[in-house]
Amino acid sequence: MNSPATEPTADAAAAYLAALHERLTADGCKVTPSHWNDHPSLTGFRADRKARWFGTKVELFVFAAAVPEIDVATLHEFTIWAMRYAKSVRGGIPGARNVAQVLPALVSTRVQPEAAQWAAQDARLLDTSLMSRPLTVEAGPGAVRTTLYRGGTAWGGMFTRHTLEKAALYFP
Repeated sequence: MNSPATEPTADAAAAYLAALHERLTADGCKVTPSHWNDHPSLTGFRADRKARWFGTKVELFVFAAAVPEIDVATLHEFTIWAMRYAKSVRGGIPGARNVAQVLPALVSTRVQPEAAQWAAQDARLLDTSLMSRPLTVEAGPGAVRTTLYRGGTAWGGMFTRHTLEKAALYFP
């Protein structure tokens, strides 16, 4: 049995993940339930190719997990895990008209301010083929606060608008 202190967190985070699953599915993502470090999570994936990107295919990976509290160390660990996972399953030849964007999101009713600042600070790179924009999602009663880096990047900048549009759709 959960203690009263953790039950609202679990309920709010689980409800947010269920709604996220619906938003991802509605946008045409392939969504699978999973677990990360014994926390309920989900993985969403879609690929887009547009002429304005000179035919480059963008693979977008969304990873979201519900945790009791979000701190910098946990968000960093989840971000690294998500990027490595995306790299291991992505299709095509990295760098050859094929890029991957990763949105690793942790969901909780308790977000340490430092974790939100870390998420808003900058995009993260893995090699030269993967970029992530970590997110914190504070799912409180009646309100949700999402934090991520919304600025441009030198690498993958051509895909910034697309990635931020998808992030806004999935994490309102």
